Amino acid sequence: MHVPDGFINAPTSAVTGVVAAGAVAVSLRGARRELDERTAPLAGLVAAFIFAVQMLNFPVAAGTSGHLLGGALAAILVGPYTGILCVSVVLLMQGILFADGGLTALGVNITDMAIVTTVVAYALFRGLVKVLPRTRRSVTVASFVAALVSVPAAALAFTLLYWIGGTTDVSIGKVATAMIGVHVLIGIGEAAITALTVGAVIAVRPDLVYGARGLRQRLKLRVNGELVDAPDASGAAAPAPVAARSHRTVWITGLVASLVLAGFVSFYASADPDGLEKVAADKGIDKKAEEHAAADSPLADYGVKDIANARVSGGLAGVIGVGVTVVAGSAVFWAVRRRRSDDTSPSSTSSSSTSV
Repeated sequence: MHVPDGFINAPTSAVTGVVAAGAVAVSLRGARRELDERTAPLAGLVAAFIFAVQMLNFPVAAGTSGHLLGGALAAILVGPYTGILCVSVVLLMQGILFADGGLTALGVNITDMAIVTTVVAYALFRGLVKVLPRTRRSVTVASFVAALVSVPAAALAFTLLYWIGGTTDVSIGKVATAMIGVHVLIGIGEAAITALTVGAVIAVRPDLVYGARGLRQRLKLRVNGELVDAPDASGAAAPAPVAARSHRTVWITGLVASLVLAGFVSFYASADPDGLEKVAADKGIDKKAEEHAAADSPLADYGVKDIANARVSGGLAGVIGVGVTVVAGSAVFWAVRRRRSDDTSPSSTSSSSTSV
């Protein structure tokens, strides 16, 4: 759903740019409350993982493919504010380095793919978690549903933006029907990827999943051959904090998985146009599409320039993309984390108390 230059007119693109910049600014402040010594390293990895999985287009209908958007996954793993930043970092790297998504349309893409998907997914996820049993399985189920709904929500958001500022005269009803229809199918793939990833992380480190914070399995006792909930033992010694366990294994495993997906598995991804590209071609939305400003980039179209072997070119581009994204994302999130530490340092606290 990367919108290229020329689909949306300049005034609408400018307004969405302002909206995107405001949302990023708010998210930078909100992420201070979400990021800690455990999740700050994970956030950069989540951005790199989303970049890698977005290279894996999967077939959804005749001549059409889809790929992960990632808003739901990021919000559930590291929090909604940090999730918006994760997807925004991915979109920025894709636009600048790989000529994927227009530069003048960056505000449109961040608004649609980062803000809408994250807000819709996390709001629905929190609502489901509140009514479902407080179990790990419920978190996985809620992740599936939230991710499923977030994709057609983004398709609807694009349709509204196109209705406001589209550059071609196309029936908005036909655009809406085509966009939402194909992205419901893409949403199923998004939901499966999100649920599998969230479930895998919960299985080994539930403390690292932002959406599962506060989740605690009650102790079970076997009474007369049946398992029953054990009563709360007041004054019982608390278990050793899970946060004390090293997250290095999870981080390395996630990075290796991202590199393998982007560097090797991506070669086998579907070559069919994605949902937006297919609808744009069928409905005439792409009549005024413009060439990307970074079309001459050495990594344009996810291939390394001057390398003839397609497998090597695409794989190397994917590895570079994962590396650049994890470095850029980690730098942003560590800076946000450090700002939080500075805001809550003893010196700042004592000075504020003195002033009072």
